[in-house]
Amino acid sequence: MLVNTGGNVHDGSYIVLIVGFAAHDRGLAEYLGKHYEVIEVADQREADAALESNQVDLVLCRHSPDVVDAIPFLRQVRVRYPSVIRVAGGRMSEADVVSAINEAAIYQFFPQGWAAEQIELLVRRALENRELAYRHRHLSRELHFAEDVLQRQIARPEEQEGRRFDKLVYANPRMAALCTSARKAAETGLPVLIQGETGTGKELLARAIHRHSPRHGHPLMIQNCGGMSDDLLLSELFGHKRGAFTGAVSDRLGLFPAADGGTVFLDEIATVSDRFQLALLRFLQNGEVKPLGSDESIHCDVRVIAASNTPLEDLVTRGEIRRDLYYRLNVFNLSIPPLRKRRDEIPVLADYFARRHGEDTGHRVLGLDDGLLAKLQAYDWPGNVRELENEIRRLVALADNGGYLTRVHLSERIADTPEPSSDASALEKIEGDTLRDKVEFLERKLVGESLTRHRWNQTQAARELGLSRVGLANKIKRYGLAESPGTA
Repeated sequence: MLVNTGGNVHDGSYIVLIVGFAAHDRGLAEYLGKHYEVIEVADQREADAALESNQVDLVLCRHSPDVVDAIPFLRQVRVRYPSVIRVAGGRMSEADVVSAINEAAIYQFFPQGWAAEQIELLVRRALENRELAYRHRHLSRELHFAEDVLQRQIARPEEQEGRRFDKLVYANPRMAALCTSARKAAETGLPVLIQGETGTGKELLARAIHRHSPRHGHPLMIQNCGGMSDDLLLSELFGHKRGAFTGAVSDRLGLFPAADGGTVFLDEIATVSDRFQLALLRFLQNGEVKPLGSDESIHCDVRVIAASNTPLEDLVTRGEIRRDLYYRLNVFNLSIPPLRKRRDEIPVLADYFARRHGEDTGHRVLGLDDGLLAKLQAYDWPGNVRELENEIRRLVALADNGGYLTRVHLSERIADTPEPSSDASALEKIEGDTLRDKVEFLERKLVGESLTRHRWNQTQAARELGLSRVGLANKIKRYGLAESPGTA
């Protein structure tokens, strides 16, 4: 028995399970092992164990009633592991072949006597077809999204006015300024860096920039860089040539060449390796990509929009992100503030989500009552706008048709959030005789609290306060603020 050493994690290779061939063709596993990770088993019991413990891509089963009855076995594989490609071989009657096709949905049957080279070609074609099917589903999802956007624009043109930038809804001055900057950035072909916590709408902003750019008639390709190996990520973006690495059974066109003339959105850019950073930097410098395993470069006219939920400036300081790459990406820096920093938008966003999901589900909602809004504004929303939308969607589903959304069905974590006191005595705690004195007292207090909260990281405090580093330094000096020993 040949044991797969590749584990259950795909690194670009394919795992092929060979069942019942050992006694008849001992060279088949060895030949296929040159191209794939191979597991060879003798009977159905061993095959079941291999399928249970490995992420198998294709099963190759030799029909032999006394060893492995291919039809019921492959029928079982179809039910339990529907994504696994099924191929049958050996001696089968015409009726058995028809049964294998109808009941087990096999990809193909090959007769007794086929050479290992012929079987390898069959396996390669099967895996290539699955890859094409995956690409088709990916592009279909993109097309569906584009159609949805178009229908909403046709059905509700009034939503394009006022506080909207595509699907981004805003009412906060900081968000208004950010969307104005995004519109200006969209008119150029320069790189954009979008920073913000998870759930703030970085992908929505990237899509809006693309659709308002001169590149809107060309593809927008999206790639989440988190948790991917170098080879797989480089292959996804730059492409590869057949044989570039184990499992590269055919040439692949990467997202950069596929998006020529358009935009590529790279999410979670802070997680990529030094090797990928260097490859991306070279592309940003000369606009050329070199597929894995190729000696030739391909020129691509692609705009890059990168996003990170971790401030890249901090990662540059720690040496985790190349400084030259940071400056290449940071041409337009758009920082989306978390929802807790723009609580004034919560009523607007909640009302928008209530109307939208009410219309989508046919569940009419009149609005949100004041008690509910008070609770929503008191909560800190660690999941940001995405968490708010999910909560409103839940409330719409639970509310009475034709009624108002109330706090009755709020999630426990939000319902238990204490509301801020409306006692005007808080104003009495502000020190100072004149308006200027009171303003300076509050400013000093807010600056000091922000510095303490960020352990005197002036970059983070300045970002939170909406100040430049120089502006923050001037206020520290003006108010005589000093780092306490316990904050280091």
